[in-house]
Amino acid sequence: MFMRQSLLSSGTNAERVMGSILKGKCADSCTGIIQSSCRNWQPFSWGRRVIPFQGSLKSVQTSCRISVPGISSQKEEIVASNFLRQKKLVPDAEPPSIQEVQQLYQFFDESKKLMVLTGAGISTECGIPDYRSPNGAYSSGFKPITHQEFIRSSRARRRYWARSYAGWRQFTAAQPGAAHIALASLEKAGRINFMITQNVDRLHQRAGSNPLELHGTVYEVVCLDCGFSVCRDLFQEQVKSLNPKWASAIECLDYGSPGSDKSFGMKQRPDGDIEIDEKFWEEDFHIPTCEMCNGVLKPDVVFFGDNVPKCRADRSIQAAKDCDAFLVLGSSLMTMSAYRLVRAAHEAGAATAIVNLGETRADDLVPLKINARLGEILPRVLNFGSLSIPSPN
Repeated sequence: MFMRQSLLSSGTNAERVMGSILKGKCADSCTGIIQSSCRNWQPFSWGRRVIPFQGSLKSVQTSCRISVPGISSQKEEIVASNFLRQKKLVPDAEPPSIQEVQQLYQFFDESKKLMVLTGAGISTECGIPDYRSPNGAYSSGFKPITHQEFIRSSRARRRYWARSYAGWRQFTAAQPGAAHIALASLEKAGRINFMITQNVDRLHQRAGSNPLELHGTVYEVVCLDCGFSVCRDLFQEQVKSLNPKWASAIECLDYGSPGSDKSFGMKQRPDGDIEIDEKFWEEDFHIPTCEMCNGVLKPDVVFFGDNVPKCRADRSIQAAKDCDAFLVLGSSLMTMSAYRLVRAAHEAGAATAIVNLGETRADDLVPLKINARLGEILPRVLNFGSLSIPSPN
């Protein structure tokens, strides 16, 4: 990503503001994917020292280009578009029109306190399956584990953890996409005030964002009895030590055709889950217990049938009521925990918009709905023009 910054100034606080920008707004890179280069900064030097100048900073205008690893900058838009079309997980869609890009650009530009909600649609472009899209898990009859099933059945827990252990390496191999990187750039430019994600994959964090994780994350494992938590990588090692032969077979597996014995009957599922024929996990698979109280361990994720923790739900709904614009990206809003946020923002008088492939629960609620891939439209929004940082109230 190459970022061009131009400064409009008059007043006395420029040094403080520019110091902040140099430390975090422009010079940061996103896990080796984003490279920043700023031009036309004649009064300043790149380093720890900031040369003061007269005047206060009213706004910073930003124009960005997104570079996807392995793609040349000259043909990046064409190649990125073709790349997304080759993803079987991503439904077919026409490229966004210039009018749609302009509409989304204006939505960003006219907001001063924008809240963004992202869903599975932003991660399907990175190879992580979803549930509800035309190519999602539900289309093949798959039903995810429920909270009640996980709590009640040790067999269900064994099935879940066996499959989740097997899929972890493949799940964590996914990389942030162009949409994740574009959103991180918009955050750094001050265009996004608050971000919430329904996703549990932490691709936003790897791109440089820090959203509120509405439904938790699979990167943490928590005890249902005492609340003690451990990181997922440590849990994976515990599973490996308890099931050395089984783990070795998984790690050395030569993936065959989906569902075959050669592949352990494996089929990729959302949230790091892999379908495995029960004959491969029914016996002799042992689940670690809590090291503090020997209790039952569960991924720190809100399963179907469970509720978002109250403190998290309260924080998200208050943010929705306080924003002046609410943008949904890649979510069908079929879960009440997500739908209630856009509804709260709408009722509070905020401007609302949705970019999603397919229908959503709030289509009749929002005035602007764009049917487009996020990895195609968000980088084009950044290239469309200059987005000014909103002036503080």
